[in-house]
Amino acid sequence: MSTVILTEAAAYEVKSMMEQNGMPDGYLKISVKGGGCTGLSYGMSAEEAPAENDEILKYYGVKVLVDKTDAPILNGTTIDFKQSLMGGGFAIENPNAIASCGCGSSFRTKDVTGTPENC
Repeated sequence: MSTVILTEAAAYEVKSMMEQNGMPDGYLKISVKGGGCTGLSYGMSAEEAPAENDEILKYYGVKVLVDKTDAPILNGTTIDFKQSLMGGGFAIENPNAIASCGCGSSFRTKDVTGTPENC
């Protein structure tokens, strides 16, 4: 199983965003940091090149980076892009998350609780 899975819809959106920001050959970095209501939060950023500890994945022409330290927390996570009448946004489904907050961007796992903040 891949650490992170990017759906075709998410890859299309990322590719478009990278091109609009002058980084057509850039990488999408998926990360985990402490914080949020539940203890951990997801991060997504555009990077010019991989760091030494990054795992490199490729989906539908998009190069995805995951730091090997974050890989166990993200293992099996699917990132999708969904459109609705209210607009569009990325949806993250992490099978390792045992709790999350209402906004859906903060979570914790059985083994990693992070550092919850007051929301």
